[in-house]
Amino acid sequence: MKSEPLPIFEHVKAAAQKPQGLPLLRLGFRPFYIGGALLAALIVPLWVALFLGWDRVTPVVAPLLWHAHEMLFGFAAAIIVGFLMTAGKAWTGLATPRGPALAGLALLWLAARVASVTGPYAVYAVLDLALLPVVALVLIRLLLRARNHRNLPLGLILVLLATANTVFHLSVMGVLALSPLTPLYAGLALIVMIECVMAGRVIPAFTMAVTPGLKLVAPVWRERAVLGSTALGLALWVLVTPGWLGMGVLLLASGLHLWRLLAWQPAVTVKRPILWILHASYAWIAVGLALLGLAQMGWVPVTAGVHALAVGATGGLIIGMMTRTARGHTGRPLVVSRPEVLAYGMVMLAAVLRVLAPLLTPDWYTSSVVAAAALWSVAFLIYLWVFTPWWMQTRLDGKDG
Repeated sequence: MKSEPLPIFEHVKAAAQKPQGLPLLRLGFRPFYIGGALLAALIVPLWVALFLGWDRVTPVVAPLLWHAHEMLFGFAAAIIVGFLMTAGKAWTGLATPRGPALAGLALLWLAARVASVTGPYAVYAVLDLALLPVVALVLIRLLLRARNHRNLPLGLILVLLATANTVFHLSVMGVLALSPLTPLYAGLALIVMIECVMAGRVIPAFTMAVTPGLKLVAPVWRERAVLGSTALGLALWVLVTPGWLGMGVLLLASGLHLWRLLAWQPAVTVKRPILWILHASYAWIAVGLALLGLAQMGWVPVTAGVHALAVGATGGLIIGMMTRTARGHTGRPLVVSRPEVLAYGMVMLAAVLRVLAPLLTPDWYTSSVVAAAALWSVAFLIYLWVFTPWWMQTRLDGKDG
């Protein structure tokens, strides 16, 4: 029996679904997840080697500032860009940069990372400052064209993140009379806010999707209280002299995040690693805010709260979401392998060793830092070993993306 010809719009739709161009450059997550994971695996051991005097590599800025900046505006920013360039297409139905345009963005990111250890500083600053404003412009234009106003705050946060990065470079160059740590703390605070917004959307949705009968409905007032108190607490930490007010707001935000997490029923995810890593990582936001609150009064070091948010929350949420989005967007099942579970556990253990071990056993500080760095690095090497071959191939279902 002769088949009927497809209507013209079906031909167009079928053509749009066909893979086009190099697989690596079909969607934003592919090159940026590779770059971000590779940087994560390399930069932390290199920083520890510099810290211990084992390495003579000389970054173009003080090693501590270089380490903090590259973890935020190199590693975390790469994953955020890859995620948003992928999610933006799903949110709007419009094309995000691909092919040569995507390659240009990835090479710009890479050039800045190379310049961070080769210099000169002006070249590094220019290259490093270029990426985020471009991505923010692309995302905001897509959202406005699609009238997707719900996600516009993410575009605004990208603009603020680019602003914090600009202030960092100006302070390092002496143009602004400001400690470079202040914009770095601001950068971490903005990344945490992105995590709080996105976690509130995806974690309960993912949990309900695999738990028959589970209904997680968050009261609007609670969500506003969580995000509002977090934003205020982090702003007080970054911009205001430490004091009782900052401690109170940060501890309140910590408690609200814990309440939010418990309302998501984390116990039902115990047998689903691809979910429990998100719940466990989110718990570090509550821990980190509480530690920052205590640090307001000098009761714990500020670095404890910083690393709870940077290693436990950011590192954990990143490796969890990189796993899920990479599987979903390569047409693979959302069931992780043993190496991936091992990588999850390593990142969580790295956070414990970097944050809690120095507080409980200060004499083991160096050993704890070295062990945490090793676990972190191996975790992201495992991720690269599992996923890099997939990024070089067409989706299993043959679709574009």
